[in-house]
Amino acid sequence: IAKEVAKLLEMKAQLGGDEGKPKFVLKTPKGTRDYGPKQMAIRERVFSAIISCFKRHGAEVIDTPVFELKETLTGKYGEDSKLIYDLKDQGGELLSLRYDLTVPFARYLAMNKVNNMKRYHIAKVYRRDNPATTRGRYREFYQCDFDIAGQFDPMIPDAECLKIVHEILSDLQLGDFVIKVNDRRILDGMFAVCGVPDSKFRTICSSVDKLDKVPWDEVRSEMVGEKGLSPEAADRIGEYVQLHGEHWGLIERLLQDPKLSQNKLAKEGLGDMKLLFEYLTLFGITGKISFDLSLARGLDYYTGVIFEAVLLQQENEHVEELVGVGSVAGGGRYDGLVGMFDPKGRKVPCVGVSIGIERIFSILEQKLEASEEKIRTTETQVLVASAQKKLLEERLRLISELWDAGIKAEMLYKKNPKLLNQLQYCEDTGIPLVAIVGEQELKDGVVKLRIVATREEVNIRRESLVEEIRTRTSQP
Repeated sequence: IAKEVAKLLEMKAQLGGDEGKPKFVLKTPKGTRDYGPKQMAIRERVFSAIISCFKRHGAEVIDTPVFELKETLTGKYGEDSKLIYDLKDQGGELLSLRYDLTVPFARYLAMNKVNNMKRYHIAKVYRRDNPATTRGRYREFYQCDFDIAGQFDPMIPDAECLKIVHEILSDLQLGDFVIKVNDRRILDGMFAVCGVPDSKFRTICSSVDKLDKVPWDEVRSEMVGEKGLSPEAADRIGEYVQLHGEHWGLIERLLQDPKLSQNKLAKEGLGDMKLLFEYLTLFGITGKISFDLSLARGLDYYTGVIFEAVLLQQENEHVEELVGVGSVAGGGRYDGLVGMFDPKGRKVPCVGVSIGIERIFSILEQKLEASEEKIRTTETQVLVASAQKKLLEERLRLISELWDAGIKAEMLYKKNPKLLNQLQYCEDTGIPLVAIVGEQELKDGVVKLRIVATREEVNIRRESLVEEIRTRTSQP
């Protein structure tokens, strides 16, 4: 065998292998993806809709580092803390990649002693989660956050956050949605009257949070089997968390509930919930809002109102994959987080919302694929072309004039391109206009402007060309 192996190795050496050339595995890391020009065109559309909504509501914009001191993030996320990416100690500081944009915002407020701020922040966050990329669940993804920090009268900023979610989801036309609303104080009051010990509130909360994904029986067995809750307490919780629906009736019913109404926290929460629905009625959006006692949102830092927007099942033959999309926005009130960072424990109440851009993007991507709509990946308004040879200098001169005037223009990088190829390029990329320079046109001081869609051609005076292109390509 050794002889044969030696022979084979000798042959391989003669043939000359790939020695010295490392083999690369060409893939993106698990839970991440590349975005090509088509996908980025859709993403930019979504981002601009979201940003214009945030700006319409008077928000400023901030940015924070992609990693924070590890201790900044520790203990803020409850059971999700195991999903934080810790960075290798490079000497000096223990760092972790940010898990969301809320904790860095609270750190920012405490560090800069800011008492009042309405801000938005759009940036990447990192979670060592089990990715389900088809459903828009990644390990690296964007969050689009809007938060209002400051001491204000109850429920006014909270109502505005819900209005923002409503505006964005309506604007993006993703289909029917519902925004579920609850309050941490109602939940905690409910846990107390059902006999959950204080020490188990948070962990039971994260079990309840799974109710939108798994049936009550599974949640119950997790509470009893894994988390050591008494079966009686679990059954009492079950009676409450399966209540949702018509808000006014339900709030009144719970305010009359003999056990809940005795609990100070729950009573406060229900009072505020009533106020919130008054404001939402004035905004005219209660049709899409449901008071839902099973909504828990697992994060530790919420203290008051919590909400989550869910897309409803699409009854559409093209888009059957949408079934499991679930939550596309969420948020709530977190009045204690800034105080955790502030050396004097100074409290800055906050309420905020986060838009789940990746999930929204997955849905829009699928929709566009199904509709086969052509997506333009550039914004070029005009192609500078020539009809005869030896006109490269003229094309360069004209394109430079157009660029300097702020027109988005392209040309083919060939000395003497065929006119047909230039027109074909416009068809392929969706460029609406062609500015053609030819010998006769140069003599007459005009440029022939061709409208790609109709193939109509008009001669335009060189000095009027910029204005003409602007008029013809301005968005209605």
